[in-house]
Amino acid sequence: MDWVRSNPEALAKCVEKLNGTLQEKGLKGFLVFDALDRTSNDWQTMDDIVRDLLRIVLWLKPFQAIHAKVFLREDQFGRTVTDFPDASKLLATKSELTWQPHDLHGLLWQLLCNASGEDGEVLRRVYDGIMGRQARQQEGLWFLEDEAKLDGQKQRRLFEALAGAWMGKDRRRGVPYVWSVSHLADGRGQTSPRSFLAAIRAAAEDSLEKYPGHPHALHYESIKRGVQKASEIRIGEIGEEYPWVKILLEPLAGLTVPCEFSVIEERWAQFFTGDYSMLMQTRLPPQHMERGWPGIMEDLVRLGIFEKMKDGRINMPDLYRVGFGLGRRGGVKPMGRISG
Repeated sequence: MDWVRSNPEALAKCVEKLNGTLQEKGLKGFLVFDALDRTSNDWQTMDDIVRDLLRIVLWLKPFQAIHAKVFLREDQFGRTVTDFPDASKLLATKSELTWQPHDLHGLLWQLLCNASGEDGEVLRRVYDGIMGRQARQQEGLWFLEDEAKLDGQKQRRLFEALAGAWMGKDRRRGVPYVWSVSHLADGRGQTSPRSFLAAIRAAAEDSLEKYPGHPHALHYESIKRGVQKASEIRIGEIGEEYPWVKILLEPLAGLTVPCEFSVIEERWAQFFTGDYSMLMQTRLPPQHMERGWPGIMEDLVRLGIFEKMKDGRINMPDLYRVGFGLGRRGGVKPMGRISG
């Protein structure tokens, strides 16, 4: 690092030489940066690190054989890390990693059609029967028709072949095609592929164990248990990404949402007694902790863990509510309270 600071021209020549060598060989150099939230437990220091990294990425752009990709959490990108000259050239290449419900169902069938052995053959026959033509095979892989990747009657019928038409004995309980994604969404309405696939896998295993005579691969009660499993997995992930979230939500177990924020604030005040030190772990703390509980609540809303309703009450999506043991009238039951 000292050499780099002291020898900018020599560094530039090194990178130019590398770029030329890669071009001569017909190769590409690809640099990936991720988990930058682990570089510091101080927001300002992390901002400096990310900003300087993005400046390096911008510096590399003229080199045709060297490319860099930086993964940033939304709370990192929403700060001041792009306040430097020509940052707009990087922003023009920004991609948001969000998945629409039809993307998730398309991913599911892409995986199912490429299952190995007899399982794959059975699933492709189901797919072929609904689509009216066979899945396309190329270089040993099976590819879906566009209709199977878009929100339409064909895609809905594909999931209906797995889970039936209703989340119960009639239409009053909802449609599995919609229910399976919507109950895994965070407070911003986003569902991750990992949560969706984990829920479907758990639902399939539960259906096989508890409802072997059911006419469909996914029983509606098993889909609900799949949401519980996905919630459990997501709670573990959130504990890794944001340790302070788990510390804050564990004292809320047993509450019923939606509820007034004052009810949540009272729980926190009793548990933490005004001491925020428990939230200051080896990772980044809440961004707006200096504003007290309202600031922390704002951070939880921004992360999609809390959802602020129009009447001001605080709600929590099933994805987090179930795993953290909060209740909601008519909702999927919290973990630890499931029967049979």
